[in-house]
Amino acid sequence: MLPKDILKKIRRIEIRTNNLVNDLFCGEYHSVFKGRGMEFSEVREYHPGDDVRTIDWNVTARMGHPYVKKFVEERELTVMLLVDASSSGEFGTVEQMKGEIGVEICALLAFSAIKNNDRVGLIIFTDDVEKFVPPKKGRNHVLRVIRELLYFKPKNLNTDITCALDYMSRILNRRAVVFVISDFITSGYETALRIANKRHDIIPITITDPRELELPKIGMIELEDAETGEEILIDTYDPQVRKSYGKLNLGERRERDSVFKRMDIDPVNIMTDRSYIEPLMNFFRMRANRFR
Repeated sequence: MLPKDILKKIRRIEIRTNNLVNDLFCGEYHSVFKGRGMEFSEVREYHPGDDVRTIDWNVTARMGHPYVKKFVEERELTVMLLVDASSSGEFGTVEQMKGEIGVEICALLAFSAIKNNDRVGLIIFTDDVEKFVPPKKGRNHVLRVIRELLYFKPKNLNTDITCALDYMSRILNRRAVVFVISDFITSGYETALRIANKRHDIIPITITDPRELELPKIGMIELEDAETGEEILIDTYDPQVRKSYGKLNLGERRERDSVFKRMDIDPVNIMTDRSYIEPLMNFFRMRANRFR
């Protein structure tokens, strides 16, 4: 039996995200992802005007005259949510922690998917894959995904995106739309990301708190790395300290974005002090325009 506070959170998230799906996201989701996946149906005789790129040369040679391959739109897609549950997600200096925003985004994407009769799966990871929910359809399944995210207590503290991508690549037999929800405060995942992106449509959703970009001018503070436990005392009145902190974080973000750009991956960048709705809508619109 789930605690009442978890049930209330699930219900509140369902109501909020369902309204957003119905009002804003369903059409955008459909325009971006439906029609992208095509599966082979049959071969038929070539007719004038057919795309010559669809000619099946093996059948053509066997039959003595041209035949073309016929494709139909896949009736369903597989949407995978890869969610970073490491300790750095338990950080937030505005209204919500990064992890809480991640759960809402997952719910929004999951409800959008089932509106289009797609399957939704979940992988929760830290520096290991700690939870796997196989892709399925339906509202009850999405509610289970939300429940798992809210109720989940990670065993480990650190982040390893590579392990999550490798695990997903092993278990999925068909192409999927893969949302990786993380703050991406880690490294070493480039090779795994490149391999996974060749087979799947990888969409990183990065979640960042403004205090991870610049320090407030509030005097002496103690910073602790949520994943390693390392502590350091710094003076935020010192302009050089604030400058170095900002420069370090800006460099890390630029390197991350450079990795995505080299692989032709479209990230969605979310800030905890702003609504996540506009960045997601901009992403869907950009994708829809690209594939028209």
